[in-house]
Amino acid sequence: MPIPVIDLEEWRHGSLDDRASVAAEVDRALQESGFLLVKGHGIDRSFRERIRESARSFFALDGGLKERYATAVGGRGWIPPGKEANTYVDGEQLPPDLKETYTSGWDQATGAPADDAEWFSPNVWPTEVPDLERLCNEYSQVMREFATELLGLLAVAFGLEESWFSDRCNQSTHAFNINRYPALHLTGPVDEGQYRIAPHTDFGTITILDRQAGYGGLQVYSRSDGWIDAPVVEDTYTINIGDLMARWTGDRWASTQHRVLPPSPEAPDEELISLIFFCEANLDHVVESFPPPLGLPNSYLPVTTADYLRGRINAITVP
Repeated sequence: MPIPVIDLEEWRHGSLDDRASVAAEVDRALQESGFLLVKGHGIDRSFRERIRESARSFFALDGGLKERYATAVGGRGWIPPGKEANTYVDGEQLPPDLKETYTSGWDQATGAPADDAEWFSPNVWPTEVPDLERLCNEYSQVMREFATELLGLLAVAFGLEESWFSDRCNQSTHAFNINRYPALHLTGPVDEGQYRIAPHTDFGTITILDRQAGYGGLQVYSRSDGWIDAPVVEDTYTINIGDLMARWTGDRWASTQHRVLPPSPEAPDEELISLIFFCEANLDHVVESFPPPLGLPNSYLPVTTADYLRGRINAITVP
């Protein structure tokens, strides 16, 4: 299952033939695996490491202090360990995911009280770690611009005008999650069927992941080879599409199952922190599948982004 490395420099500055070649490679990869690695993005690695260091300071706080910022899945603030179980979306009652998350989102209120309360609630920032707010806000702005560029590349790869997807995602909410995967010496023995993140597909449009390599790292499911380790290439972002993008494209592109392995006895002190940006379509946009020849034959009914995401978020929340 090829997960190619796409060089954005060729897309940004290459000839028309170069751009066409990049778009064709993206189309092939999203049909086969739903995943890409992207280099040449120009986002400073030290910026990402500063976010990790600030997040570590928060995660190291006493549990009582962190509880001040606690929120449910889909909210904003600290999602404690044991609150999310990705297996629930498929009806399996396996143990919750071995992680904790600090999450924030776009604060562009719509003026509609119900929508703003559900999707654009105010971000919550810990006073104990004062630089976390600034770093996350700066990074989210960079990610929104990066997502817009990637959506342009995906639109051309799919045979559309370059702005087609981005025009339909320009007022969307987003989620920026900082996931901490604690070391084995902190979690204790892992239950059967428990993962740092259980097998799942992402729900929305595109996911932009900055990850750290480790024994308990990312795996992707291949129809031909089963579970494989996602390749690690220095200073690349891992990009994958979610269920709504697959649905939009009539399943021409694959929303692929992936998981994060549990902490390994081979590295009992290994702690990983991932930076994950989820880009969504506009909440009121009705996602309708492209018919052939762009999409594949399918029986999807139209659905709004908000309705689809709401159902999925509710499904993975541990009561």
